[in-house]
Amino acid sequence: MPASPMAEIPRSAEITGWLSQWRDGDAAARDRLFATVQPHLAHLAARMLRRERRDHTLEPNAVVNELYMRLLGGAAPSFQDRAHFLAIAAQTMRRVLIDHARARRAGKRGGVQQRVPLSDLPDGGPAPFDAELIDLDVQLEALAAVDPRAARVVELRFFGGLREEDVAEVLQVSVITVKRDWKAARAWLAARLQ
Repeated sequence: MPASPMAEIPRSAEITGWLSQWRDGDAAARDRLFATVQPHLAHLAARMLRRERRDHTLEPNAVVNELYMRLLGGAAPSFQDRAHFLAIAAQTMRRVLIDHARARRAGKRGGVQQRVPLSDLPDGGPAPFDAELIDLDVQLEALAAVDPRAARVVELRFFGGLREEDVAEVLQVSVITVKRDWKAARAWLAARLQ
């Protein structure tokens, strides 16, 4: 069985070191960081776009480029460590995909949108797009009001493509807690997305 793309990303010490060097103004450390995480992010974006129609306007590299632009834009980076970086990347990936879906939806006013059935959130499968992705975002916000940690678990696993171990590191909880939150969040969201 091939290794998860996340497994190819160095563990905490190396990523945290590059982030620290980047904060200190070392552009080469930033470039090493992005070169290292780029294959994972591109794989994740491709997985997210897999259910999109063939002639869609957003490609995996465009998603990753937009993610980089958003991460690099504005003030100096404030990433504390690998976990913090991965959490922000997952959140930013979510925003990129939601913004694109909303823009497409706005451009299709009055048009027919094809809906993809979403009976449950997949474990690493293709993501829903357009109307269902926007619905998922709305329900994820509602879940965050009830159970913020469970909503973060969904964001990190679904939008960030993180393994349970990585989510546990980001949230500073046990893997058992992540599994429990993932199961509860999927059930909660599935009931509202039917």
